Amino acid sequence: MSMQLKSGLWLQQTQKLAMTQELSQAIELLQYSSQELAEYLEEKTMENPFIQIETPPMEYFDRWRSRKQTKRIHDDKNWIEQIADHSYQLADYLRLQLSGIKVSKTIQRVLDFLLLNLDDNGYLTIRPEEAAALLKTSVDEVQTAVSIIQELEPAGVGAYHLQHCLLLQMDRDTNAPPLAKQIIRFHFHEFAEKKWKGLSKTLKVELSDIQKASDYIQTLNPRPGAAFQSSRSNKYIIPDMSVSMHGEKIELKFLDETMPKIVFQKEYFQEVSNNHDQELKMFLKEKFQDYQWLLKSLEQRRETIQKVGLKIVEKQRDFFLKGPQNLTSLTMKEIAEELGIHESTVSRAVRGKYMQTPYGTLELRYFFTNAVPARDNAEAISSRRVKGLIENMIAQEDKKHPLSDQEICDRLKMEGIMISRRTVAKYRDQLHIPSSSKRKRYES
Repeated sequence: MSMQLKSGLWLQQTQKLAMTQELSQAIELLQYSSQELAEYLEEKTMENPFIQIETPPMEYFDRWRSRKQTKRIHDDKNWIEQIADHSYQLADYLRLQLSGIKVSKTIQRVLDFLLLNLDDNGYLTIRPEEAAALLKTSVDEVQTAVSIIQELEPAGVGAYHLQHCLLLQMDRDTNAPPLAKQIIRFHFHEFAEKKWKGLSKTLKVELSDIQKASDYIQTLNPRPGAAFQSSRSNKYIIPDMSVSMHGEKIELKFLDETMPKIVFQKEYFQEVSNNHDQELKMFLKEKFQDYQWLLKSLEQRRETIQKVGLKIVEKQRDFFLKGPQNLTSLTMKEIAEELGIHESTVSRAVRGKYMQTPYGTLELRYFFTNAVPARDNAEAISSRRVKGLIENMIAQEDKKHPLSDQEICDRLKMEGIMISRRTVAKYRDQLHIPSSSKRKRYES
């Protein structure tokens, strides 16, 4: 084999290797969220001394610091079906209040122990007898420490369960309706299950009186510890793009300012390049090439995400103009075919990417939906659109006569959406909306 042929083969193999490495890097970067990308670039600066990251100014992060939102029919007032998942430094807040209270060393030791046994809702997870046995102290001393915690803010903290939590709050409120106290103390389960007709007979009161008591109870906090949410669970989302509305015109902007940028340190590179060491020159060449590949991969990532974002806006035009209930059926395959790219590329492009919309900050995956059959299969209606319609129907219903699942089903059929009552019930459950019997209000 001639030297010329060997050189040609070596060059061809080198080019193939470079292309494979570049393609692999581009694929890797595409699937990263903005946070993962920042972490990846930080790692690259450790490997390449000539790469520097320019971090976006903090005002950009403050500007876009909003949680992922999806519109739901329920809000904070409807807390009975919702119990929080995380708490944030509640124990520290309680310790701060306890610092102004003088107690014995024994009680202080019990207090410290109990604070470590509060769950995410602010409830105690250990009974006085258990705590006393573990601490080798008396139950009375534990009870004293529990009483101290239950006097702290937020009201309701240190309860053993929801019923106890509500009672602690009502005990502090001089305006708490006596009927509300009676209901929670002696008829909690009947009340929660909304067996109000039987309850009204037992208590010899009108249904409207129970409704008034319920309205008051709904003002109480069922999870006092949830206000102290953990920074690890309280994740702020930085959108990759934003949509703004100008009449019938929809404008998509890629938020470059929130993305970390890489800069090549030319002066440092040139300074080191003056050295004539061959190994160093090869090292410098390799690092400069790494930078170029990375820059190209970042640009390719940006272009792909932007193209996918534009297609989403184009395909989901009614969503942006008319609201979430108008989300239409859309698949990644459909986007891939129109853009002339592989479906897996679309999947990577939407993973962990967010769009700021008039209806909240939504993950791009939100816009790709399953479909349910429509009348004569003439069109596909997205499950999210159906859920949006169900939400709107329930929001506008007469609360004295809430819509049953069958009535919702019948109304959807009039809209050309043929789904079963069971599917309506499933979607309602997924939206965390109670059944019609639990939504009913009893007014006088």
